[in-house]
Amino acid sequence: MFTDTGIDWSVIVAVTGVLALVLDGVVRVLSVGVVPGNRKPSTGMAWILLIMFIPVAGLIIFWLFGRVDVGRRRHLRQIEARKRVREQVGAFPAVAPPADSSPLMPAVVRLNDNLGALPLVADNDVLVIEQYEDVIAEMTAEVEQAQRAVHAEFYIAAWDELTGPLFEAMARAAERGVDVRLLFDHIGSRRLAGYRDFTRRLDATGIRWYPMLPIMPLRGRFRRPDLRNHRKLLVVDGAVAFTGSLNLTERGYHKARNHRLGRQWVECMVRLRGHAVSALDAVFATDWYSETSEVLDVEVAEPVRVGDGAQVRSVSCQVVPSGPGVRAENNLALFTTLMYSATRRISLTSPYFVPDESLLYAVKAAAQRGVEVELFVSEQSDQFMVGHAQASYYRTLLEAGVRIYLYPAPYILHSKHFTVDDDIAVIGSSNMDMRSFALNFEISVMMLGEPITTRMRAVEDHYREISRELLLEEWLARPRHLKYLDNAMRLTSALQ
Repeated sequence: MFTDTGIDWSVIVAVTGVLALVLDGVVRVLSVGVVPGNRKPSTGMAWILLIMFIPVAGLIIFWLFGRVDVGRRRHLRQIEARKRVREQVGAFPAVAPPADSSPLMPAVVRLNDNLGALPLVADNDVLVIEQYEDVIAEMTAEVEQAQRAVHAEFYIAAWDELTGPLFEAMARAAERGVDVRLLFDHIGSRRLAGYRDFTRRLDATGIRWYPMLPIMPLRGRFRRPDLRNHRKLLVVDGAVAFTGSLNLTERGYHKARNHRLGRQWVECMVRLRGHAVSALDAVFATDWYSETSEVLDVEVAEPVRVGDGAQVRSVSCQVVPSGPGVRAENNLALFTTLMYSATRRISLTSPYFVPDESLLYAVKAAAQRGVEVELFVSEQSDQFMVGHAQASYYRTLLEAGVRIYLYPAPYILHSKHFTVDDDIAVIGSSNMDMRSFALNFEISVMMLGEPITTRMRAVEDHYREISRELLLEEWLARPRHLKYLDNAMRLTSALQ
């Protein structure tokens, strides 16, 4: 390796090249036997393809993003929190499904209970709120009356001109002695402009706040960086709760491009009174414990009647939490089971419809056996990769008989709910995509009975009135470059 003049660089280059080839081969061979472990075949194949194309870089990306690992400390906390919740919910007044429910419903309730540890509870009053500003106003009004505790948990939170009244109400509640606790996803909220100012304003109040799933390598807090807590819920005094799709931010998400395009988010939330409030509070208590190690007691909420004629009375509800770590894909298990139970009609609303094979087959099979299936999505997606991945499923859905309605641009239909037949409605934070099924902490509420399903159908009817139906002939006539992009982005959606 040495000559009279020094190092023989040609030998070093040759040896380096051989070692690189050996490393390349080792990485490729090992990936075939390691990557598919405990993964869906489609997910494993997508990762293997990435590693085959760019072995070393692909392996690094896989190490960062290929493992659904929340960290040992958080994993142990989740186990402990689940145990505590199971002990506390033993006092919840669990009920059987209504007598006129689908014959499959007892099995569905049992599935949810086994996976999510929360029972079906009766006697809940539900108010469906469609207008973005109305949701903020309703939550603000409840916080203004808080006497004991305010528990808020949102994927994205920002103190702006729209959400300001709510945060100011929370600050005033804290000043008068109310325990006000706030959780928001660290990365989800940090991406919005003004994050540092937001946290400084919170620090100036008596609100106790923590970022969820924080990425802080210097403090030893690091995990797969794209895991998110995507839940949205607010519980006041253990007596009233809100959940659904809305984040705590103005309708353009503080992005100049959204404002320039007139792009605004369309949401749907529910306000609950009754025993289901305790279940939502139990989910908050679990997440609060995971972040702080502080144990919160969950009381059994008694139904409180409020003179609001817009409410649907006496609804049986079951809260279904889902997420990585302890149990995964609870939401997918529920959604797929309900698709197979349908006999007459399914209406789906999801901003990001990128299903895995099981849900896709369930939706297609429903349409093929004569069930009327419709899907509401945005005409234009706010996310390039997800939008194209979603579009790659339209042809197979249309050919199966699913009717697809495009909510008009520039609005983003961000609502997340669906109805099955005449007596099942589900609403929450979960999209119908592989991220929400495997990587996000989500919350869903299954609501039973014809009255609440009819109310949710009114929301769907409004979407249909203002949307444009996508026809198969139109879709097949798209330019080839768009089809290529759709198929390429579909592959990336499986990289979990």
